[in-house]
Amino acid sequence: MKIVALGGGHGLYATLTAMRLLSDDVTAVVTVADDGGSSGRLRSELGILPPGDLRMAIAALLSATEPPSEPTDSGPGVRGPQEWASLLQHRFGGRGALAGHPVGNLFLAGLTEATGDAVVALEMMTTLFGVRGRVLPMSTTALEIEADVSGLEDDPRISRPIRGQVAVATTPGKVRRVRLSPNPPPACPDALEAIESADLVVLGPGSWFSSVIPHVLVPDQLAALKRTSAKKMLIVNLAPEPGETTGFSVERHLHVLLAHADDFRVDHVIVDSGSVPVGSEREHVERAAAQFGATLHDGELAVAGTHTHDPARVAALIGGLCDSESTGYRSRVETTSTEGERVRWR
Repeated sequence: MKIVALGGGHGLYATLTAMRLLSDDVTAVVTVADDGGSSGRLRSELGILPPGDLRMAIAALLSATEPPSEPTDSGPGVRGPQEWASLLQHRFGGRGALAGHPVGNLFLAGLTEATGDAVVALEMMTTLFGVRGRVLPMSTTALEIEADVSGLEDDPRISRPIRGQVAVATTPGKVRRVRLSPNPPPACPDALEAIESADLVVLGPGSWFSSVIPHVLVPDQLAALKRTSAKKMLIVNLAPEPGETTGFSVERHLHVLLAHADDFRVDHVIVDSGSVPVGSEREHVERAAAQFGATLHDGELAVAGTHTHDPARVAALIGGLCDSESTGYRSRVETTSTEGERVRWR
């Protein structure tokens, strides 16, 4: 089964880990608007795509890769894909120019500068580390997010534009709408091809305004999402994020996504059972899902006591939906969730 996962940051990391339990053929399509931390510094200094979310996607696919059946000697302290993933995530310490940069960011930045092509650099990096799957940028150019935010003025009805992913993610105001610059943002041709040839496309979870909604703001990518014959699934966040979506219900998450692309359609909306209690609230969420042409599905998806998705549980729910619809693809889940619970799907 060919799976494409859209998103960015920690949300995409969780989705990729789950999808690799269903298939080895997983492509990540990653947002490229980060302007903070190491990614912001490298983007500004080198004029490249921000590498952080791309690096995290590679690390996710590596972490979900089974080690070789025969022991290998890959070097001191490094014995398999999980160790390589940890190395790529390692951040330099100290107080100098390298402080705070993850190893993977610098490696990807170097490959991009040497090849002059971010997609080629990503292909080289995934091949070098034996990654099963593919990582692609959402756009061929670094993007900037601009948001209309209310609550920053004395009059709560007045909205003020703010620019930058970090500013949007941490604003004390209420985000009303986001845009991408340049407008229109150019799509990545390889990402469009992957979406159109996929059997399953998954969007979310993640920072709703800065990692999820941007995927429907690239016109050519939205057109590809409309054309594809793949099953499309939307995974909603387990809880609102401080700043960006403070106070948002599941229903509100769906409404703001629809407000940015009212002709975007998905087959299934997936939520955690704890976020949609039975009763009128659930009925409201079901109606919101229906506006996407989707049915609502819920399950216990979180690691107990956290707002983190359990990859095994997400994979079991999505795998069950694929199986029940007789897609012709029967992937496998046979793993232990973070709570020690055995999940199987064949």
